[in-house]
Amino acid sequence: MSPVARPSARPDVAVRERASLGEGPTWDAAAGRLVWVDILSARIHTYDPASGRRTVMDAGQHVGAAKPRAGGGLVVNLRDGIGLYGPDLAFSWLVRDPVPGRRGNDAAVAPDGALWAGTMRYDEEPGGGSLTRVAPDGTAVRALTAAVSNGTDWSPDGRLMYYVDSPTRGIDVFDFDGREAVNRRRLAEIETGAGFPDGLTVDADGCVWVALWDGAAVRRYTPDGRLDRVVALPVRRPTACAFGGAGLGDLYVTTARTGLAAPHPLSGSLLVLPGAGRGLPPTPFAG
Repeated sequence: MSPVARPSARPDVAVRERASLGEGPTWDAAAGRLVWVDILSARIHTYDPASGRRTVMDAGQHVGAAKPRAGGGLVVNLRDGIGLYGPDLAFSWLVRDPVPGRRGNDAAVAPDGALWAGTMRYDEEPGGGSLTRVAPDGTAVRALTAAVSNGTDWSPDGRLMYYVDSPTRGIDVFDFDGREAVNRRRLAEIETGAGFPDGLTVDADGCVWVALWDGAAVRRYTPDGRLDRVVALPVRRPTACAFGGAGLGDLYVTTARTGLAAPHPLSGSLLVLPGAGRGLPPTPFAG
């Protein structure tokens, strides 16, 4: 029997938006809001589900991800490197490393508070992107070479790291010792015709949720790689997912409309699957 969506996980619209390339939803526990970005419009969005309040900020250049900082503000994965916004939104560079034809893409904060920041070339050249560990003091160490570095997250005990390089069609898993990811192997393969794996998140059961670009769905895989749930979406290009809201029980999904000749009216909106599961408390960037 094929996995199916539970009735409680039908998608609702959290924020109706026309984002070109919505990405990177992240729950900001301290502020009680969701942070997400529109990469190609260079905008950082926030949404408070309790009040409905929204904010939109211009990042000044393409922004692949924005994550909360432990002391307030945001760390951002930009076209030209890693930047910091303080609680007062004053900006500074943590790592400035502009490379023509390359930009920041998805990013995630590890259990130790370091940022793992992905990059990609605009032409998606194989080997043109990377995944880099950025310590709170700005020390940057490249961990992996990739084409389109995308979803990254960790198991509840922090001993496994999950990762997507989208063109490979796979979700990979590594052993993780707190600083380094080793022993890469394939957790799950996305079959031809089902889209490409994009952003992902790990829930409190250790299962991996992944958004399928061009697949119009979010999937949940068990820690042994078994597909146990599929949630169909009305939009063709979901990009990433993250748990948020009260009790971290709602799954938020960012979406894109870029490259579509006739996008669905909800393409570019922030969707939500109420009561989809139970997320893990997010770790803020320690820098």
